[in-house]
Amino acid sequence: MPAHTPYDGSTKPFTIALKPLDPQEWIEIDADLQAYLAEKDRLYGSIADKVFVEQADTSAAQREVLDMLVPYLLEHHPDIYKQDGQEIVVGGTHRIDISEASEQPLRAASRLVPEDLILMRRGDIGWRLAAGSLCFPSSWSLREKFGLALQEIHEPVPAFGRGTRTADIIERIFDHLAVEQPVQRFNWSLQAGNALYMPFSHQQRIDRATNRPSKFSTDEIAAQAFIRIERQTLRKLPISGDILFTIRIYLDPLTMLARHPEKAQLASSFAAQLAALNLDQLDYKGLTADRDRLVAVLEKMAAGA
Repeated sequence: MPAHTPYDGSTKPFTIALKPLDPQEWIEIDADLQAYLAEKDRLYGSIADKVFVEQADTSAAQREVLDMLVPYLLEHHPDIYKQDGQEIVVGGTHRIDISEASEQPLRAASRLVPEDLILMRRGDIGWRLAAGSLCFPSSWSLREKFGLALQEIHEPVPAFGRGTRTADIIERIFDHLAVEQPVQRFNWSLQAGNALYMPFSHQQRIDRATNRPSKFSTDEIAAQAFIRIERQTLRKLPISGDILFTIRIYLDPLTMLARHPEKAQLASSFAAQLAALNLDQLDYKGLTADRDRLVAVLEKMAAGA
């Protein structure tokens, strides 16, 4: 069963929908951990320059993230995480050097958990992406966003770009985020197949919005579609004052909904949210060509329940 179902009607797409997060529930670890870590290692080994960026002056803040994360994992998941001198052993086999002489601290931290880790820093032009490990992007490019202000990062998102009311609210949220109160939110999208690494450039987004291709073949769409859930958290670092943005990806086959005990409500709500998306929102999610087919599948699923 899915860990999270943000399409259940509790929130609407393209809204901020931040909620307080219990610090004890900061990082989510499940049975997919080793698969996620193996994929991160593969990406670091082949395209490290595309999945990790850092400003030269962020080393101390990166270390702050690692120093917060390690004790959290050792305390909350002692059956998975063990410390052996200057290494953390994950699941008995995966060993990460956390010493002062190790690789970039944020990169080391990212290799401990399924989450991607983005470090945001306040400057003259607002909050900027100052460092990050992004192995599982949901249709964006880390290198393109590196160094940009928050409102520039959100420019492609309908009603989230510079000068919008939503952008101003997000900026204020970042400015007033309290160290003792992290927050979380969720996004959903739909993709063909179960790939975790889904980068997308600005030019690719323009091309997709212009041509509006289908993501899926003409075969049965439900068998191809995966629901991609993003669990995002924001946590202010107490020493540097930077903000750590975490992104955890969950991939659930669309057919999984047919086995859910609340499949009627979930499928019906999901269909309604898809049907309510306007053209700009559909273009952003890359679902313009496929929305009607997906809605039909979900409505049939709901009716069959």
